[in-house]
Amino acid sequence: MKESPQEIAYEANVRLHQTGLVVLTWGNVSVLDRESGLMFIKPSGIPVKALTPNKMAIVSLKDGTPLPGSLRPSSDTKTHLALYRAFPELAGIVHTHSTYATAWAQSGRDLPCFGTTHADHFNGTIPCARALTPDETADDYEANTGTVILEAFQSHNLDPIAVPGVLCRHHGPFTWGQTAKEAVDNAIALETIAKLAFLTLSLNPATPQIPAHILEKHHTRKHGPNAYYGQA
Repeated sequence: MKESPQEIAYEANVRLHQTGLVVLTWGNVSVLDRESGLMFIKPSGIPVKALTPNKMAIVSLKDGTPLPGSLRPSSDTKTHLALYRAFPELAGIVHTHSTYATAWAQSGRDLPCFGTTHADHFNGTIPCARALTPDETADDYEANTGTVILEAFQSHNLDPIAVPGVLCRHHGPFTWGQTAKEAVDNAIALETIAKLAFLTLSLNPATPQIPAHILEKHHTRKHGPNAYYGQA
């Protein structure tokens, strides 16, 4: 029997918490059902232990309006909505404050690709979006967080499927995927490669990025029409 979007969103939020990438209530997963035009997201401030599928907040993709009787959605809801509207391939989005990825975000640095662990999930550098201005912060902060993420992808001419994540300066990471599982997997991968990059630069601050031909080989063998990693 097919799982409902509420069940998928609930299970993804539980799994994200189990990874250790989220402490307290510092993270959320959303699921978008494009057929109904509804987004299902963790309710604001509710601990994972208190969640059930029926407690997932439900929001209209079109105008951001919560369904009647729904719990108040995550404070990051407008950021999720902005990404879903701009990137039609997406069906799951994750936000965390995981340690190493957030450290890169706080430093204001893009996350370079130094090796194949990174290349297997992200086709190149993961951008760090610019800081919001005082006006952007005061006027619709969460929606403008989405705006600067989209701005970073447009200015770098990035494919959101090939680079399924971003760092928000002074804030933390967002990742996404074509399913909620992919989005959580990418959050795990992002934290791992952020830690590896930190350790790499600690050992050798002059480490060059991975050669382009190795990056392309590792990414395309797992992704795209000619991928051959895994089972048919």
